[in-house]
Amino acid sequence: MRPSMLRLVLVTACLANLLAVAGCSNNGPVGLAAYSAEGEARVPLRVPAGPYTVRTNDQLRIQVYNEPSITGDYVVDSAGFVSVPAAGRVKASGLTVEQLESKVRAQLNSGILKDARVSIQITGYSAFYIRGEVKKPGEFPYKPGLTVGDAVALAGGYTYRADESKAYVRPAQAAGEVTHSLETDPPISPGDNIRIPERFL
Repeated sequence: MRPSMLRLVLVTACLANLLAVAGCSNNGPVGLAAYSAEGEARVPLRVPAGPYTVRTNDQLRIQVYNEPSITGDYVVDSAGFVSVPAAGRVKASGLTVEQLESKVRAQLNSGILKDARVSIQITGYSAFYIRGEVKKPGEFPYKPGLTVGDAVALAGGYTYRADESKAYVRPAQAAGEVTHSLETDPPISPGDNIRIPERFL
């Protein structure tokens, strides 16, 4: 084989190996680079949140087609249940709206109704709380998609003493706090109690 042909074969083989390694990289598909041009890891601004699950103190609008005595506004109690006429107490906490619709429908159909058509909307959420090194600590209304950064903004921003690298969050009904790094912007949930610590010089 001629030297020029041999070099061409070797170059082609090397390129094929490089492409195979890139395709097997743990950093994800080509074009979705995990690192910047300077080699620094890219940090997402927000952590994606999953589907919202119903929580205590959430306000629900439950509509049952052709059943005005059942259709109405309900509140999830402190134990996580909602009491619906003809369906009884239904465990709601921890379920998505679609899962709760299915559960209410099943309990209605196991009673006096047949083929009940149920639609549920969340009309109000439990508040969240923020304290510590923010300018206006207090209770604020929750909206889906809120993050710790949003909560701090609603509370007037950080004080000059704040440690802006982390936050302590105690979820509703939980006994203790969970430490969250603010390198990302973690989502919050209704009933969360957020504490922004003071930085130590």
